[in-house]
Amino acid sequence: MNILRRTLKTLGALSVSAFVAHAALAETDSLQRIRDSGKIRIAIDLSVPPWSYKDDKLEMQGSEVDTARLLAKDLGVQLEIVQTNSANRVPLLITGRTDLVISAMTITPERLKAIDFSRPYSGISTFVAAPKSMVIKKPEDLVGKKIAVTRGTTNDADVTKLAPAGAEIVRFEDESTTITAVVSGQMDVTALASTLVAVINQRSPDRQMEPKLLLQNSLFGVGMRKNESALKDWVNKWIGERLKSGDLQAIYKKHQSADIPEAVLKSGS
Repeated sequence: MNILRRTLKTLGALSVSAFVAHAALAETDSLQRIRDSGKIRIAIDLSVPPWSYKDDKLEMQGSEVDTARLLAKDLGVQLEIVQTNSANRVPLLITGRTDLVISAMTITPERLKAIDFSRPYSGISTFVAAPKSMVIKKPEDLVGKKIAVTRGTTNDADVTKLAPAGAEIVRFEDESTTITAVVSGQMDVTALASTLVAVINQRSPDRQMEPKLLLQNSLFGVGMRKNESALKDWVNKWIGERLKSGDLQAIYKKHQSADIPEAVLKSGS
């Protein structure tokens, strides 16, 4: 009986050791697999100009696209862009259909329960916006108004908390559809990033949209699965180096026509 107990105890210890070893190996699998395959899959929502979109020639453009291209180049692998939207970015990661998400995704406590993030590489301020002629100075001024927002975004969550009873939130499936609803005059009030408010005014100057109520100052991180320490360490080091060299600031300035938020630069210090 003592021999049996000792044998079971030994087997149990070996099983635990094997599990720990497997877990440690799993942490490095993604980075090594990416290098071995020569390809990295990065999910990007291509309906969010100037962050990421298709131009008139159906070529992919935007600051997130350029960021993904630079990351893949520095890693020494080919880039495969996996098209996504705000609602399925996290599921794509969890199910292993993409390696990373670079898609203007705000780092939030709620998302950190399901996935991991790199240090911030970009960011933006988001607002409730409406035509200049419309008086909206406080949340109560939204009573009786319809607010266009993209489903599954932080804007959706923020405006849901902000909007009083009597305001109607109308959710669209992607940023492109939300923008179109405002440009066409179907919707007057929306919750969007400041850069997208500028996009609306470029497409329809007579709308004269302007920020009314601040929702939040957002910091964007590269999304990745939990427990991928090797990949996370590489991405964090890469962001630090590319911020130091000024490349990420140049990409941001090129597409956003603004300086990268100071909070991004301070986040790694």
